Amino acid sequence: MAAVPVPVLELKSISKTFAGIRALDAVSLDVSSGEVHALLGENGAGKSTLVRVITGVHTPDSGTIRVGGETVTMRSPADAHGLGISAIYQEPTLFPDLDVAENIYMGNQPVSAGSPHINWRSMYRDARELLDRLGVRLDARARVRGLSVADQQTVEIAKALSTDSRVLLMDEPTASLSQREVDELFRIVRQLSARGVGIVFISHRLEEVYEIADRITVLRDGKNAGAGHPSDLPQDDLIRMMVGRTLDKLFPKQDAEIGDVVLKVEKLSRRGVFRDISFELRRGEILGLAGLVGAGRSEVARAIFGIDSLDSGVIRVDGKPVTVRAPGDALRQGITYVPEDRQHQGLVLSMSISHNITLPLLRLLSTGGWISKRREQRVAREQSERLQVRGAASLSQAVRQLSGGNQQKVVLAKWLATKPRIIILDEPTRGIDVGTKAEVHRLISELAGQGMAILMISSELPEILGMSDRIIVMHEGRLTAECMRAAASQEKIMMAATGRKTGSITEGAHGTAPDLARASSVPASAPPDGDPEGFPL
Repeated sequence: MAAVPVPVLELKSISKTFAGIRALDAVSLDVSSGEVHALLGENGAGKSTLVRVITGVHTPDSGTIRVGGETVTMRSPADAHGLGISAIYQEPTLFPDLDVAENIYMGNQPVSAGSPHINWRSMYRDARELLDRLGVRLDARARVRGLSVADQQTVEIAKALSTDSRVLLMDEPTASLSQREVDELFRIVRQLSARGVGIVFISHRLEEVYEIADRITVLRDGKNAGAGHPSDLPQDDLIRMMVGRTLDKLFPKQDAEIGDVVLKVEKLSRRGVFRDISFELRRGEILGLAGLVGAGRSEVARAIFGIDSLDSGVIRVDGKPVTVRAPGDALRQGITYVPEDRQHQGLVLSMSISHNITLPLLRLLSTGGWISKRREQRVAREQSERLQVRGAASLSQAVRQLSGGNQQKVVLAKWLATKPRIIILDEPTRGIDVGTKAEVHRLISELAGQGMAILMISSELPEILGMSDRIIVMHEGRLTAECMRAAASQEKIMMAATGRKTGSITEGAHGTAPDLARASSVPASAPPDGDPEGFPL
């Protein structure tokens, strides 16, 4: 009888409590050598706490950790590194002003024999060999600051390989990547798996989990909720494990009365970024804006909201041309913008939930330069209850302590508190779990039903198809297609988003449903150049 292989990582009955709240309750997990083990659960299910336990950031209150069959105690990340455990996160944690090789070998630089000095020639040679092993073309001397998120994650993986890691934890590694970059990352993951590295893969994108995972473990409310092989776990069962209920409708789109045109943009252009952007948005309508990463979607939204300047074009609200040079101008016209990056552009993480929600309203909540705490608390309480912000002992708690889904609710609450007529949602459910996604989708549908005009940017085609009344598509800075919800499909949108087939963009096309697959002679401009500036609060 063949011996059962020893897991490279094994957790038994791990529990952890913070301030009387049990974050982990007897959680067990094991990872075999060469296995890609997906760890799933809603925001707040305990995934991040478990990762911190595995990487030595937190010491469990009880339970056992074994690495390679040996019981270990980890009191710091250094202990985890010494045991061959590494982690990469959604946002890379590199030194931006150092080069690739320096980041790979940070804290582990090779030194010359008999000398305390770094052997720079050896370090760059070894870095190039590591990158070659991963099959990536990356200059070992390139400054990290200029690299894409995907390339930075490759550097993180090379860093893990440089220390002969046996276990690699990947926490939402694809959240900021294009599909091409995801494919490249998965190629590297499969290569690591073939070399015997055990991988814990955390993602909210279920389609990716089914593509890459060998096994799945689900957490709910800090406890094990289920486990199995992807082939034995239909998506409905997996979702039921995660949220504890059946999601009859992930996209609860309500029928809304579509009214008059509220926002109309005509031939908006910004040199090198986008050109000749024209569309209409009506009261009660959800207009989906689709396209690949880098197509210029967010840049158009930032220009309408006054963050970025326009070279030409006209913005009309209720048929009247308006001047929008700054976000304050947009707010006065009833336009708000929920940015894609909630942590860096949508929130002040060190501030309280209450202060974040009321930030755009300080003038209205002030008398003689003094903020009314009573009024501020009332507004924050009303909005947090409206959006069902959970996970906080009080509204004075720092917003950084909330889960990703609840942070997104705070961003929405902040802008809804301004009572807008037009709201631009940029990736409104990026990086949040399926249960919270359904809540956000329900809220979006309710807002449209109340007459709000909504422009929704999303890279998730099921979201675009499930929530939009009408869809427009961008490719390399140009609008390439438009259609009504009933005429759209994932295939047609992807063809328009990649520039292979396009549909004519027409003035006042609401209700006409032109075919997305119809060929068009619309030329594409140059792709966007450079990174957008930060969103000012």
